[in-house]
Amino acid sequence: MNIATWNVNSLRLRLPQIINWLLINNIDILCLQETKTPDDKFPYDAFEEVGYKSYFYGQKSYNGVAIISKYEALEVSYGLKDYDNEQKRVISITIKNNISIRIICIYCPNGQSLESNKFIYKRQWFNKLNEFLVEELLKYPNLILLGDYNIAPTDADVHDPNIWKNTILVSDEERSFFKELINIGLYDLFREFKQPSSLFSWWDYRNLSFIKNKGLRIDHILASKSIVNLCKSCFIDKTPRKNKQPSDHTPVLINLEIN
Repeated sequence: MNIATWNVNSLRLRLPQIINWLLINNIDILCLQETKTPDDKFPYDAFEEVGYKSYFYGQKSYNGVAIISKYEALEVSYGLKDYDNEQKRVISITIKNNISIRIICIYCPNGQSLESNKFIYKRQWFNKLNEFLVEELLKYPNLILLGDYNIAPTDADVHDPNIWKNTILVSDEERSFFKELINIGLYDLFREFKQPSSLFSWWDYRNLSFIKNKGLRIDHILASKSIVNLCKSCFIDKTPRKNKQPSDHTPVLINLEIN
């Protein structure tokens, strides 16, 4: 089973790219972030025509998450429990392919700067995410958390740690948010495998950042221990970042061996 995450930075602009990539890579489940698409405008039919169900939670111009799946969802839920938040950042489904798997797609706040009100929101949001996941793990032992976390968890995930030191996405406090997710029993699947150095999932559009590989690894797939045991690979596919009018992010994929 091939499962992936991709911040597409506008579903409307990149729909043909997304469908083409889905089919070429035989993706079973794709989590999308920054769809920037209200629910009544979601291109459900376009995905259905190529064999996929769509589950979505969106808004106009900002945020928005979706899960595109070959499997029909047994359950669908929206947002974080007990958190009144107008920003559409979380959607969860349960699917079954011999085993039941909980798929949670997240678009975490950026935070803007460490001194801003948006960073206070980021701190609060991650606290709520942590509380939510503690409960989810009790209910769903086979759990995968995919998305744009807006955190580079270690210096190995940053093209130049000295330049980024104590800045947004790379600060010690944000890294502590990520570590808290690991501490509740999740595993960074990318780091479960030997990886080449300087692999990133996001590059700024400016200053030839992609060509110079000045990026960050901020898109992650975390999973419960039972999923780690099924995971055969995790990698970053840079190919879509070479497209004409690409997203500034590129997909991260895992392959699960499920009999």
